[in-house]
Amino acid sequence: MDNLDTQVLDAARKWAAAGHRFALITVARTWGSAPRPPGAWMILRDDGQVQGSVSGGCIEDDLIRRAAGGEFTGEFGNTTPRLLRYGVTADEAHRFGLPCGGTLELVLEPAPDADLLDQLAQRIGTGQLVQRRVALASGAVTLEGGSAGDSQQWDGETLVTLHGPAWRLLIIGAGQISRYLASMAQALGYRVYICDPRSEYADGWDVPGTERIAAMPDDAVTELGLDPRSAVVALTHDPKLDDMALLEALKSPAFYVGALGSHANNSKRRARLLQYFDLSQAEVDRLHGPVGLPIGSRTPPEIAVSILAEMTAVKNGQNSRSAASVADPYACRVA
Repeated sequence: MDNLDTQVLDAARKWAAAGHRFALITVARTWGSAPRPPGAWMILRDDGQVQGSVSGGCIEDDLIRRAAGGEFTGEFGNTTPRLLRYGVTADEAHRFGLPCGGTLELVLEPAPDADLLDQLAQRIGTGQLVQRRVALASGAVTLEGGSAGDSQQWDGETLVTLHGPAWRLLIIGAGQISRYLASMAQALGYRVYICDPRSEYADGWDVPGTERIAAMPDDAVTELGLDPRSAVVALTHDPKLDDMALLEALKSPAFYVGALGSHANNSKRRARLLQYFDLSQAEVDRLHGPVGLPIGSRTPPEIAVSILAEMTAVKNGQNSRSAASVADPYACRVA
């Protein structure tokens, strides 16, 4: 779950505890351009309060209007999930502000089970991945164990969404760029870990919300047990440390592995990884280096933005561009 959907779950549990009626709305499927991805959550209370988003625009306004008449929140005793479609016609897409002919299918649950929401939060809190299954015909909602390879499923009758720990980011190196990267990544829903065996850097690390791993980089990668929701970025600019992390990370299922450095240094790194270590060409080819998208970044915060932009592109299944133009102000410091 990303940060926004975690906030929705927290708000839903609070509303339920306070005795409010509310509907839970999930983006089931999108066509064309859509502001929120499948699986995104929104809750709509009977007094019009909203948490989360399914479109970021006029669809929310329409849902609020319809809820004000008691259509969605169980006022008339109807608690069966239902399917809503927006943007089916060009006129409707224009009216609801959907760009490029976008279409949304939403699954609306007029009265979600509060106990199941509590169970979901508890299982997520213990680090579990959970599949939430909603059957429209029967209204049955169940929770099942999930795995890293699972994804959302929707066949028009049953919606299965995946919930669990936030995306994870392991940063090797506690320098300036890492500070900006750690803070920005948390805003994007990442659980951030920092590893730097150099006490002169690590002892001053104080970025709130992050977790320090007191180990060598290769051991830190192994300790985390990387999965397809994990990323590793090596930023020490010391080959002895960065390469240790890359050796393990490139063999893992991590969706993104990147390393700071100039083109020349990254070419040397790739040659080292192939020549001296047990890595295949395919594994070495997974390395994003120089790390980040080519946005002309020069300062530490700009470099952090470029890294997160490329991570986001890869996470979302987009082909990120070559980082050919990413500026590296520290490139000349390490041969």
